[in-house]
Amino acid sequence: MKDIYPVVVILLIFHSQVQGTNDSSVVSKVSAAAQGYFQDDLLQHFVCKVSRRAPLINRGYYVRWQAVDHCVKGFLRVTENCAGRQILSLGAGFDSLYFRLHAEGALERVVVFEVDFPDVTRRKAALIKGNDRLKDALPDWNHLEPTGPVCVSSAQYKLLGVDVRNEREVEEGLRVAGLQWDRPTLVLSEVVLTYMETKWSDAVIGWAARSLSQALFVMYEQIRPDDPFGRVMQNHFLKLNSKIHALCQYPDTSAQTKRFLQQGWEKCTCLDMNQFYFSLLSQDEQERVENMEPFDEFEEWHQKCSHYFILSASKGSLTSSALLEPPKESPVPWMVPKLEDFSIEALPLAGAPCVEAVGMASSVLEPGLLLLSGGFGRGGRDTAAMVLIREQTEWTRATVELEGDKGVRLYHTLTSVPGWGAVVTGGRTSPLNPIDSVLKVTHHLSDQPDSRTVLLSVEKMVCTGQAPKPRWRHTATLLNHKGKNYLFVFGGRTEKEPVLGDAHFLCLEDQHWTDARVHLFASSYPVTCSRRLYTFSDILYVLVQYSHSAHVIGENLVVVGGVWLQADGVPGVAVINLTTGSNIEVTIDTSSVPWPLMLHSFCSELLDSDRTEVVLIGGGGNCFSFGTHLNIHPVTLDLRPVLGH
Repeated sequence: MKDIYPVVVILLIFHSQVQGTNDSSVVSKVSAAAQGYFQDDLLQHFVCKVSRRAPLINRGYYVRWQAVDHCVKGFLRVTENCAGRQILSLGAGFDSLYFRLHAEGALERVVVFEVDFPDVTRRKAALIKGNDRLKDALPDWNHLEPTGPVCVSSAQYKLLGVDVRNEREVEEGLRVAGLQWDRPTLVLSEVVLTYMETKWSDAVIGWAARSLSQALFVMYEQIRPDDPFGRVMQNHFLKLNSKIHALCQYPDTSAQTKRFLQQGWEKCTCLDMNQFYFSLLSQDEQERVENMEPFDEFEEWHQKCSHYFILSASKGSLTSSALLEPPKESPVPWMVPKLEDFSIEALPLAGAPCVEAVGMASSVLEPGLLLLSGGFGRGGRDTAAMVLIREQTEWTRATVELEGDKGVRLYHTLTSVPGWGAVVTGGRTSPLNPIDSVLKVTHHLSDQPDSRTVLLSVEKMVCTGQAPKPRWRHTATLLNHKGKNYLFVFGGRTEKEPVLGDAHFLCLEDQHWTDARVHLFASSYPVTCSRRLYTFSDILYVLVQYSHSAHVIGENLVVVGGVWLQADGVPGVAVINLTTGSNIEVTIDTSSVPWPLMLHSFCSELLDSDRTEVVLIGGGGNCFSFGTHLNIHPVTLDLRPVLGH
């Protein structure tokens, strides 16, 4: 017997870990339903109390629910003329699918079979038995003590307690419960198989293909394990002792498609959730969801969606039934970057000062003196200002003595004006509270010997003219015209308008605003960087990449980091020649950076006089339900290999 104990312990641990993910998932779904993202008032009966999750979590569970519901309704539609239909939900947990479909009157000639661990199904059976609303959906349930694996049995609902890895037990339990192997069957697996070792999950997929003569298999799981978000995602599940297995062997949608075809399915379509959201949801539905709650975590939302997929595989008479059929032309084009055969190495900034925040603004006040403003860090909104100072070859944080406005803001701009100071525009404290003030920042170093103290004075500017709408996520570029300094403010967003395309000039000497007319054409996109304004044509990735930083160096526009909506990998460094339109793109080698380097919601500055070294500061964000990840230290990139290419 002693040889059996380790196996039993491992299986018990596996059961409890996976059951924990079920409990967390249903609470998050209930939160999204309670906020109106989707209609399911029966879910709440499977939790102790309704807890409100963050908007990012609500959106994430909405798109998961929507994708699965899209496939379920598609199956019911393509089989509506069949004499009998079946839904087999693997690892169903506390899902309310049967009860919701029953309430909608959508279960004509349908039997729903749910399979999960015995402990989970016993808990679910007890919840159903103790709730009149749920019991009413099972009028022919006799409430007898369950025998064998079947915990609940009615004409249209069967709840079985078996381990889906045990093929014989599953087959026997389903046979006893009355599953008909030759009837049209939808198999559902919603973040279930990935918690098994891949050999077991492959076996389940193959078993379903062999056993069911006409079937559709719908699966929702994770992908892309190797980029920074994917590494944070994996580490989260490892901390929970719930390793996600399949995404290592099947890391993308293409690999998952091949997996199902190799296991005996005749047709397979796999979309990541950005593709699903932008291609298969109507514009009206997207607008409805995007107006549900105040929201400004677009980077994290699109990253989450790029790391999950919805898959539909089919066989038999259902092979031609496409549950997931995106339009031929996607609203967001799929990108295939043409990368050079070399990369640029990211190195921690000498001295490695700790700067953990997103939404900061930065400016080089003078050589060796870097001002950081605002942002959001681990302790909430960060202090109004931070200064990094270079001493010989290393950087360190200086002591800051601040006079004047100490208000904290995020996603604002901080623009250095030689001989004048620096100017702060826009920003927000929350997605409902943009800031309209313009601040002038001046500085001087302490007169004390060996002092690392920087004195900052922040003064609110009183400006005349028609000021722009309060905004954030905009650009502010310094221009010089006829001996005067002008700040060119372009774009951004407000609490009500997700995208702005207006432009304004602020004369710093006169402190006067003037509107600027900007004409945008399909082939010409404005880019504001450094101290000049440029337009460039036919650069596709500008349409689908955002949250990057950019600098003009000579005739080149250098774009660093950001988020792609539809592409494998993450953006590195792109260089566009603004005269010829030629461009190159390279990846960033992060092997010398001992943490996942997330390059969105960060800021950057050119450090050296020849403008070939750029420092990247801050960045990261809330990685869905996997926790907050912030870059720990600034890193530097040597741009000479791409500028001279």
